[in-house]
Amino acid sequence: MKKALSGERIILPLSWKGTFPKLGISIPANTLRRFWTMLGHYHGQIINYSELARNFGISDMTARKYIELLEGTFMLRVLQPWHVNIGKRLVKRPKLYFTDSGIFHSLLAVSRGEELLTHPKLGASWEGFALECMIRSIGKRNEEIFFWGTHSGAEVDLFWQHQGKNWAVEFKYMDAPKKSLSMQSALEDLSLAHLWVIYPGSRKYRLADKITVLPVSDMTDPWSYIAQGQDHKRYR
Repeated sequence: MKKALSGERIILPLSWKGTFPKLGISIPANTLRRFWTMLGHYHGQIINYSELARNFGISDMTARKYIELLEGTFMLRVLQPWHVNIGKRLVKRPKLYFTDSGIFHSLLAVSRGEELLTHPKLGASWEGFALECMIRSIGKRNEEIFFWGTHSGAEVDLFWQHQGKNWAVEFKYMDAPKKSLSMQSALEDLSLAHLWVIYPGSRKYRLADKITVLPVSDMTDPWSYIAQGQDHKRYR
């Protein structure tokens, strides 16, 4: 976990000494530390700009500007929601992720692997790590990737289109993911060609005709997901 510790020692002091003011962020060091820490709690969550603005005595637009600037430094990823007219109430605000797990862990004051395993943000940490791996593997630009969610709880963590088809991924930190109503809803509502469930295990298996559980270690760069989607019936 040395990366986690060095992340805070390098990134935060640089921001205090003038790097962020040059980007248009001019706030006191202690306030900036609090801002970073709060963003850590939003990792993997829907961004609430109004809440951020209230906590720092700034406007919603200023909070958006700060996050956009940090996204421009590649420290943050702001994942936009996919909107499709299916007659359901959809989540329309973006999700936030730290692109570097080490920086995220440092903001949680996590310095050892054992601490992370018992931390309530373990699932969010895994999701952010696997998300970055997957984005590199599918070779899509930031404006080509999304998440999808409904107010009733159905969701997929990553959604994209390729060759006229819809594809999606769910990230699950568990030993043996099982099929859920959320997965079935996403499969039908998004007309998915295939849905993968990425987990930290070692066995590849099928949950349904178009739903496959895949170990994160099986992801290649680039990932031949189209061929795997067409060949999904082999995995049981």
